[in-house]
Amino acid sequence: MKFLENKATVMPLVAAAAMLTFGATQASAQGLFEMLFGGGIKRAPQGDFPPPPSRNGPKYKAKPNGGSKRSGAVQISSPSYYTYKSDPLVRVNFAALAATPGPRMPLPEIVEPAKPQDAAFQPSSATNAAFHEAIAGLDGYELFAEKDIAKALVAYYSANPDFIWVTGTSANSRAQDAVRVLGEAASYGLTPADYLVEVPEASASTGDADARLKELVRFEMALSARVLRYVRDAQSGRVDPNRMTGYYDFPVKPLDMEGVLKTLAHTQQVRTYLESRHPQNAEYQALRVELESLQASAEDEIVVDPKLLLKPGQSSPELPKLLTKIASNLDDEMGGAYGETLARFATGEEYVPELVPVIEAVQKKAGMKGDGVIGPRTVAALVGASKADKIQKVQVALEELRWLPSDLGSPRVFINQPAFTASYIDNGEEKLKTRAVIGRTTNQTAFFYDKIKQVDFHPYWGVPQSILVNEMLPRLRRDPGYLDRAGYEVVNARGKRIPSSSVNWGGYGANIPYGVRQLPSEANALGELKILFPNKHAIYMHDTPQKSFFKRDMRALSHGCVRLQDPRGMAAAVLGTSVDYIAEKLKHGHSTEDVTRTIPVYVAYFTAWPDMAGNVEYFNDIYDRDTRLQQAIDSTEAVRSPAS
Repeated sequence: MKFLENKATVMPLVAAAAMLTFGATQASAQGLFEMLFGGGIKRAPQGDFPPPPSRNGPKYKAKPNGGSKRSGAVQISSPSYYTYKSDPLVRVNFAALAATPGPRMPLPEIVEPAKPQDAAFQPSSATNAAFHEAIAGLDGYELFAEKDIAKALVAYYSANPDFIWVTGTSANSRAQDAVRVLGEAASYGLTPADYLVEVPEASASTGDADARLKELVRFEMALSARVLRYVRDAQSGRVDPNRMTGYYDFPVKPLDMEGVLKTLAHTQQVRTYLESRHPQNAEYQALRVELESLQASAEDEIVVDPKLLLKPGQSSPELPKLLTKIASNLDDEMGGAYGETLARFATGEEYVPELVPVIEAVQKKAGMKGDGVIGPRTVAALVGASKADKIQKVQVALEELRWLPSDLGSPRVFINQPAFTASYIDNGEEKLKTRAVIGRTTNQTAFFYDKIKQVDFHPYWGVPQSILVNEMLPRLRRDPGYLDRAGYEVVNARGKRIPSSSVNWGGYGANIPYGVRQLPSEANALGELKILFPNKHAIYMHDTPQKSFFKRDMRALSHGCVRLQDPRGMAAAVLGTSVDYIAEKLKHGHSTEDVTRTIPVYVAYFTAWPDMAGNVEYFNDIYDRDTRLQQAIDSTEAVRSPAS
């Protein structure tokens, strides 16, 4: 669908057609404004600034701030975070299995005897009969599992009344393989106790046969339940991110649990199958390697207060530790320039003027602004996080990667919010990496993925309702003609342009029946281009006139969208063309161009993430999301801990 803004003269006609479809009600007016001003794509982003909506709620919530609706006290609030509550486990109801008819005995036939370890894969009437006999041992058995797992367990064994993990009177080799994989869960950042199953001891030559059969059938059910939990956790993660906050938006990954058990009942490659349920990408593997390395390493003896703030002339007992850490990491060039200075002041607690050039130099080497002020970002860059903090960041990153597709795709665009960067990756090579500005803590950028749709040159900015209500409306009540003078257009519910000064802005609260857009210009909030990937969060990548923001180390400064330091380079990359072509397009005013290839874009949030060489880098948790995810994981662990 082409942009409707290309010719202003067609707007009334389009608006009239739209009104026949949607009606001229106030409720439909905003939908019309989105179609007219939102970049020409239904449900397209509305601007740089709106925060993403709650997944299961209205797009924005009107929050009274005291006073009446017409007094101007109404605000449109951002999405919120929720206290994560895991669903309780349920007791598996084995009554349906007991009611399943036994197998019919077939006519005798001559068959080649099955190998002992293949018996589970070649069900026979004899093993069926043994399984039906064993079902009685489930009477009174209290096995707890997630509701969908409990349902799948009963459904599978009702349709397939046979053992998977038991051959004869013992746990078979496939069971041993499965138990080993479950016991290695920690190497994936998972908790082995969540999948713990006690394996029956090897069968003795004598003993109570009924008791043994009872023990085996209970082991069979427990192992199947924990294998299903493991597969689901490996594929999708332990927590549902969409239940944590309205800032998260991930599609459900379907999982045929009965199919999982059916596959395991017909393959001898149990380990291979279970390990294949994890994400199969280089980033996941690099994080696993980092986790293993961290778990095997010793704690760093030098630990500097991560909240240290020290300016020249001030003193702190943390300074000598920081200087020692800097001295231990000096290369030949830095050592030649500053080694003597560091040695002279190594034990002093006062931040003397002689040390300022040293700090500035190491800050710049770490990619920071060399201002000489020692703060949390400097400490993090020069000292790094503690071993415990790094382990937690890696475990959180592994969990978050399970929310994404196993194959991240190539080419792709990857935005990592805590790193304040956006990258274009193709065929395993990072062909473009640019600094980015993301949402402020009060206007956070969402975490989701989508597909690049188009590039908009010299874009209009459709002002979202949140910005119009929260930021513009107070001024418009004092100065109704402000929009007319500032390069904006106002359109009523019929698509007709009207003067801003003619609107009684004081008569509206959170629901304003007018659309507002900023015309293309050097002052336009979106700069010279924007890159669209239609999503309900109204987020996209774009240029900005505020170039100075890219010089800052902490770049959580926007209203929610992602501003790029090199928007032309990113536009050229996704369009598969050159920067010169982009420059030429910009000479001809407003236009759009579709992205014809499939290019996924990840608006991601990882405080631990590997570079293209597999080296894991660590970043500050700017939105405190790691803490919230850990709370959700803890909630899940608490529910699972009493499970039998």
